[in-house]
Amino acid sequence: MAYQLKSINDAIRSDPKGFLEECDAEYQCKIDAAAEQIIQNLPNSPLVLLSGPSGSGKTTTAMKIDEALERRGVITQTISMDNYFQTVSPDSTPRTKDGSYDFESPLCMDMELLNEHFNALAAGEEIRIPHYDFCRQMRDTSRCTRLHLKENEVAVFEGIHALNPELTGLVKGDDVYRIYAGLREEYCIDGRRVINTQDIRLCRRTLRDAAARGRSPAKTLSMWDRVLDGETRYIKGFKTTADFLLDTSFTYELGLIAKLLRPVSQRFTLEGHNAELWDETARRFEHVAPVELELLPADSMLREFYAGEM
Repeated sequence: MAYQLKSINDAIRSDPKGFLEECDAEYQCKIDAAAEQIIQNLPNSPLVLLSGPSGSGKTTTAMKIDEALERRGVITQTISMDNYFQTVSPDSTPRTKDGSYDFESPLCMDMELLNEHFNALAAGEEIRIPHYDFCRQMRDTSRCTRLHLKENEVAVFEGIHALNPELTGLVKGDDVYRIYAGLREEYCIDGRRVINTQDIRLCRRTLRDAAARGRSPAKTLSMWDRVLDGETRYIKGFKTTADFLLDTSFTYELGLIAKLLRPVSQRFTLEGHNAELWDETARRFEHVAPVELELLPADSMLREFYAGEM
């Protein structure tokens, strides 16, 4: 869906607080609708698979769905599929054409263990969820978490490959509930698109990583082309298999990005392709009226990306 930047800027300038509250309420309605659908499917399966591209807000969206389900009396367990990554090994980890590790590939996941756990949970059996140590790029077998679903309890598996049939091929498609989270809004000036969903997701990742993870924009930007290539090959093609498409766009987010881009850029020095990519992205937000970070609602999903800057 395309929006005119003029109408967005008018809303930001006239009633920024009300505009933010309205957008967050729209997102909450989508969360509530997803929760209702999950409950309707609960007699068929206690499993929910939630996927989406990088920067789509999967982690917080899964948490928001948990909260909506528990308000309706359904106990929820969220499992990050990142914990099912296999230990990095020169012999078994897949590689890209240039010989580097292909961390976007589903073959990095322990598919056999995932399918075993899907089926065990559906059968009412206990599983032991592994823990992955990203610093050492290996599985930590001393930190497993036991999980046994009780009656009226749901397990939400969240990850970029959650809808990939290479991982979920042994789960009956008519039973498990599938959700795809992604941004759908794009923004125009006089009918000409100036900001797209990739621009927003890149800013989400770059600003979050710089504020909360101490990662320079250069590091995030250098990975971006590879991330997009992985999404095309491994993620977006399975969007059509989802039972529910959950839009994680926030129209006022453009104003937050416009407010943050300049001070973040001043803290880091970028060169070459990274500088060109960042400058080109930043110029697109020069048309947007800034939103003060203090206005960001305390429970907004966007705090996953921007709270570290406050």
